[in-house]
Amino acid sequence: MVESMSKQNLGTVEISPNVIEVIANIAVSEVKGVSLLQKNKSLDKLGVKNARGVNVEIKEDDIYIDAYCTFDYGTKISATAKQVQQNIKHALENMTALNPKQVNVHIINIKFKDN
Repeated sequence: MVESMSKQNLGTVEISPNVIEVIANIAVSEVKGVSLLQKNKSLDKLGVKNARGVNVEIKEDDIYIDAYCTFDYGTKISATAKQVQQNIKHALENMTALNPKQVNVHIINIKFKDN
């Protein structure tokens, strides 16, 4: 669990890594040129469940995010990947006041247009 920065007399607020995954997933889906998030099959082999295509790891109160994406053919990969990173970062900051230490984008496939 990640604790929010603000502590008051009422107690603490804890945000589950699953919530961070959902927020990141929605943020990625809003980027033009990203077809979908995909499960990372190599993580499945290691026993890590990654149903949404986003993996969140928390180490010593730092948040590390890996997004496994399929990009549309013809998409500018570097610009789109940077947009994915920015969308995730801004969504987390706006919704949770958390700032991820790293947002890594893994392009695992290219989607070609169906004819």
